[in-house]
Amino acid sequence: MKSTNPVLLIGVLVVSAMMMIFNETTVAVALPAIMADFGVPADTAQWLMTGFLLTMSVAIPASGFVIQRLSTRAVYFASMALFIVGCVMAATAPSFGVLLAARVVQALGTAAMLPLLMTVTVTVVAPQRRGTVMGLNAVVMSVAPALGPTLAGFVLGAFTWHHIFWVMVPIPAAAVLLAVFALRNVGERHDAPLDILSVLLSALAFGGLVYGLSTITALLTGDSWNPAAALVIGAVFLVLFVRRQLRLAPTGRALLDLSVFAHRNFAFSVVGVFIAFGILLGTVNILPVYMQVGLGISTVATGLILLPGGIAQGVASPIAGRCYDAYGARPLAIPGAVLMLASQWILVAILADDTPQWQLVAVLVLVNVAMSMIMTPLMTVSLSSLPSQLYAHGSAALNTLQQLGGAAGTAIFIATMTMGTQATGSASEGTARAFIVGGVGMLLVVVAVCFVGGKPNTRLIDRG
Repeated sequence: MKSTNPVLLIGVLVVSAMMMIFNETTVAVALPAIMADFGVPADTAQWLMTGFLLTMSVAIPASGFVIQRLSTRAVYFASMALFIVGCVMAATAPSFGVLLAARVVQALGTAAMLPLLMTVTVTVVAPQRRGTVMGLNAVVMSVAPALGPTLAGFVLGAFTWHHIFWVMVPIPAAAVLLAVFALRNVGERHDAPLDILSVLLSALAFGGLVYGLSTITALLTGDSWNPAAALVIGAVFLVLFVRRQLRLAPTGRALLDLSVFAHRNFAFSVVGVFIAFGILLGTVNILPVYMQVGLGISTVATGLILLPGGIAQGVASPIAGRCYDAYGARPLAIPGAVLMLASQWILVAILADDTPQWQLVAVLVLVNVAMSMIMTPLMTVSLSSLPSQLYAHGSAALNTLQQLGGAAGTAIFIATMTMGTQATGSASEGTARAFIVGGVGMLLVVVAVCFVGGKPNTRLIDRG
């Protein structure tokens, strides 16, 4: 393998991943314009979000297998080709069906990028610097979602919804050109036959769970039993998928090697990430609804209220990474979990029909800083605790459960808010009930991170 400049290598991946997350978070802003253009109702237009999420949930579990079997360059260029083609398809879509297909293509390209970024980072970065670099990577997952809706608002104000997808093309195309010269293959390839049954079980398991969670409000309001059926199907096939992977693991043919959960730091870190990320997504999904419905704040003002929190997390994540390199995970993750717990109860206390906007900004900054103290050390220590041959599978498992946690958190928060609002007739009271659930969930995170150890002895791990 040719010598690799880690800064340039990871920089190419970070820029690519950032644009993909931009794309993931901008479409919601364009839904009203898309509905008007194609004449589709809201429940149909929502499939642009649900279809993307479903595709991601099905594709991410297989990313570890793909990253191990194919070269770094092959995975990267295939992902970017799918993403760019999906953007062009979406920008030129003559019908809603074509636009939905374009979103599926985009999701297929996006699914492998974050696991690839994390795998490459822990492979090429020295153990004593991993926290710092993972903190910089975390900026992708904090600033990009915060800026995405704001960027979409500006584009929609000057152009049409088609241009939201056009603006996603130039920077990824430039990254691909740079990668032709800068990107080198990292790690060793492991040839193993693809187990088709595992792919089918994974698709039915994670697809069923994510679809059921995404539509659970319809079940709770009595409008449809489809979410219940999807959740049952997903749970049954998840059990079958786990049994299949445990059987295949000794032969090296597992689609997702579940032996990563035998490592304590990884297991407890993933529990913390699963719950905390779900609460974060639940928080940032229901607060805009409360702001617009309960407080009468405009869409633009709502985006501006959310923006400082994302920027704060972008600033705090690299600092958290450097602190991890110096002190380990627990001195950051435990205070971060306590701060996140406090933020949920502060929201319960301040939400009213006349809550000042500055209070919402302040709490959202607290939420995002707390999340940087949780996510950066937990993601770093989880992967660093694994043998190098399990990095790809660890990244895939972590991203799969993060995706599932986000879907679960969003569903639980929205369902609790909806039922609370219907029961009380008050948007603020209904929203506050959701944050009570968030407060209880964060207690579990506090407990989980207490079982996470310090920085692992990487030399011993890699030998094992």
